[in-house]
Amino acid sequence: MKSSTPVYISGYGGYVPRLRLLTTDIAKLWKGGGSGPNKAKSVANIDEDTTTMAVETARDALSMSGPCEIGAIFVGTESKPYAVKPTSTIVAQALGVHRTLASDFEFACKAGTEAMQVITGLIGSGMISNGIALGVDTAQGRPGDNLEYTAGSAAAAFVLTNDHASPMAKIEYSTSYVTDTGDFWRRQTESFPRHLSRFTGEPAYFHHVQSSVNQLLSETNLQPSDFKYAIFHQPNPKFPIQVAKRLGFTSEQIEPGLLNPIIGNPYSASSPLGLVSTLDIADPGDRILLASFGSGAGSDAFSILVEDGILNKGENHIPLSDIINDNREIDYATYTKLRGILK
Repeated sequence: MKSSTPVYISGYGGYVPRLRLLTTDIAKLWKGGGSGPNKAKSVANIDEDTTTMAVETARDALSMSGPCEIGAIFVGTESKPYAVKPTSTIVAQALGVHRTLASDFEFACKAGTEAMQVITGLIGSGMISNGIALGVDTAQGRPGDNLEYTAGSAAAAFVLTNDHASPMAKIEYSTSYVTDTGDFWRRQTESFPRHLSRFTGEPAYFHHVQSSVNQLLSETNLQPSDFKYAIFHQPNPKFPIQVAKRLGFTSEQIEPGLLNPIIGNPYSASSPLGLVSTLDIADPGDRILLASFGSGAGSDAFSILVEDGILNKGENHIPLSDIINDNREIDYATYTKLRGILK
């Protein structure tokens, strides 16, 4: 899919809570020792949730883009504070934006890229000029389950626009691929999701990511070598490395956006946050592949071309690496208290 009107990223932001839980602490309790697939995961503090993180990163993205009329605010998440009440309207209120579309999107871990696609369509059609797409989650993992090692918390935001004056990047093309694959789910009354273990890999993650990326490469006549960087959804540290190799991408291309080993998997913020990290180091002319994955199941793939505006992020921008490195370790008992795991 290519918009008839060029759509750009004029500002972006990322937020990762300071608190970290080492996976060795999780393994010590449930397995008697060892560690998880990643070193640590980010944990939202007692005063942090999906809404506060969304507001924080949306403000950062707007600070970079500069004042503009926001025609849509879409929040992609599966861990919003209210079962029946939108998060997007709270974000809009905090930003002082009222004459706007506002909605929450949910498609497991691809809800953030889904929001990006819809806003791209709205801008491309001429309905709006600017919009904010967010991917944010305080991911859930049942105590003792493999998900608990990686389920983290974070947020990413992008201001999308039709203004070509000084954009950070251009969204060149996007594709999507979906099937009804029941690899991961959570019913309305349950506190934690369930999954089908290794089934989540081959028929779910790999099939969908490879399908959306191959579709994009075919429709654009691009090759993996045409991209300076590539970002894939990161449910664990191994999957993005494996799918990159299958698709013909190198470890050097994915390294800047590979964050799971140090913060875990913040679900809807996973691949968007990898894009934030990559944009922080990208140069004009670099082309970036972004591929998300959401259980249930589907994948969105984007070709993004970095523009000259990337050289002027603004004096208030804090690189994501600095945010991630500013952290404090907590123990498992504190983690259970903060996340309300003990009922």
